[in-house]
Amino acid sequence: MKSIGYILADFPVFSETFVGDEMRAMSARGHHIVPIVMHLSQGPAQSADRALAAQAKTLSGAGWRDVLAVLLHPSPRAFEALAFVARQRRLPARSLLWNGLKIAAMARKEDCAHLHAHFSGGSAAHAIVAARWIGASVSFVCHGHDVYAEAEDLPLKLRCADAVVAVCDDMAADLRSLAPEALIVNVPCGSDPDAFLPNSDAPAAKRILFIGRLVEQKGVDDLLAALALNHKACIDIVGDGPLLASLRAQAEALGLGERVCFLGARPREWLLANAPNYFGLIAPFKEAPDGSRDSGPMVVKEAMAMGLPVVATRFMGLKEMVTSETGFLADPGDPASLAAAMNELLLLSTEARAQMGQRARHRMIEVFSLDATSRALSTLFEAA
Repeated sequence: MKSIGYILADFPVFSETFVGDEMRAMSARGHHIVPIVMHLSQGPAQSADRALAAQAKTLSGAGWRDVLAVLLHPSPRAFEALAFVARQRRLPARSLLWNGLKIAAMARKEDCAHLHAHFSGGSAAHAIVAARWIGASVSFVCHGHDVYAEAEDLPLKLRCADAVVAVCDDMAADLRSLAPEALIVNVPCGSDPDAFLPNSDAPAAKRILFIGRLVEQKGVDDLLAALALNHKACIDIVGDGPLLASLRAQAEALGLGERVCFLGARPREWLLANAPNYFGLIAPFKEAPDGSRDSGPMVVKEAMAMGLPVVATRFMGLKEMVTSETGFLADPGDPASLAAAMNELLLLSTEARAQMGQRARHRMIEVFSLDATSRALSTLFEAA
């Protein structure tokens, strides 16, 4: 099986656990995985990702002799690397080529036959240059912000890669409209169902959980407005962010009282221990004014794995995850629709809620588990 170089702008990143999970899953499938990291982060991270980071190759690891050797022995497709460097507009050409050659040197030394980048920004640009220089195949995955808020030479990158991964159908369609000739494949980021387990006991109360950074695209303002319309619902909000003060003020102005609790950020251990005790999860996501959006939120997959029914908006990948068998859908940006969907959840009996949660976990395992998604990625990379 192909050795795969993962080209990462920053690693490890605490909120991007899907990157490390994917590399470990691909390794379990028999691929030799080489993390090549442009900036090795020293911030908070999952312990398993720290172990991967300890094995990562960094740009400083490529000496001038290594770069000279790869410079003097290019593949027949190296001219495509030079053409890409000249046509892209985001990065300084000299820096892109130099760092691309460093990555190429490390990838060749590790016998990488395929290079894969997470996010379509600088990591994808460097992966394309390095792969073309050494004759490897190349792909990258788009996540959301890198497509809708801060796209960088995206149509060019789509055309220059052998394959591009979208994490939901709507994104795949949007990418195909930018580059109809590109190979765009929908493979959602996977999660580990063995790490997120249900609670066999019935929840003590019909309290609903929200987890996420407090930014506009999460739709917490709509959630609070919906609570003012649905007087039965009670919500715990886990997360922090720039909108915390304004959201607290909104909750106070609406007179929500103890029906909404801002719990702040919580570690993974808290999530594993406490989330299964809630009646369900709510994900009122939408598009932010700058175009930012959550395209395939991991928190919903993790909640489904823990047997939680989900109330979500009909938005991007959410409408692929949540079906009428596993939860309830509302219109994005519509508090009245959200209030109605919450009411449907709260009307479930304890038994009906448990059955819906079981179906949610089954769907997550079948479609959104690391086993399912790594199988799809392995097939894609082997064929590239």
